[in-house]
Amino acid sequence: MAAMPRASQTPADLLPHPLRRDIERAGYYPALVADVIAEAACGEEVVEHLVHQETTFDHDGILRHVTVLVLTPSRLVVGHVDDHVDAAASAGVPRTGRAADRPVDTVVTATSESVPLSSVRGVMLTHVVASAASYRPGSLGGEVTVSLGWGAVNRVDLMPATCDNPDCDADHGYEGTISSDDISFRVSADADGPEAVAQARAFARALSLATGR
Repeated sequence: MAAMPRASQTPADLLPHPLRRDIERAGYYPALVADVIAEAACGEEVVEHLVHQETTFDHDGILRHVTVLVLTPSRLVVGHVDDHVDAAASAGVPRTGRAADRPVDTVVTATSESVPLSSVRGVMLTHVVASAASYRPGSLGGEVTVSLGWGAVNRVDLMPATCDNPDCDADHGYEGTISSDDISFRVSADADGPEAVAQARAFARALSLATGR
């Protein structure tokens, strides 16, 4: 009997199994997300990864989008996939975020960005500890916010400037800070599970070490 022909291999097949598994778990157009990340990774070794799914609500329904962060030996690869619905064509059609429930005119936007590690300016990890009085050593709380900056987006925080004279009512203008804040997201054990929090901390740790060399 002739051997069955092997299915052709796609770029996504070259991604490591843990990354493909997490993309599948997110459940948001996994084949598309995997192809976008594989295209951006260009065959480089995946040192660490993080898949973050977020659900947002608006007056029309529920929307989901997925962000995938991949650390390679030379780059930070960022992939973001979300959808846009033609409001005029889809009037009255609820949006649930599930592919099976979407109208046929839904447009999915998949964007990838490749950032050299030398350009990553900051890795910030904020821990939220709900009950500090009963904190268990080593637990680091059940919620983290990961913020990464590489200069593509800067946030300006302004406030009225003051002087040391409490009786002064002169206009001193404004003072503030400029900080790099290209991507930021929250991961909590209650919403995403303890494993997701541990993965977020592991990714931030790996990226911090890679950019500090």
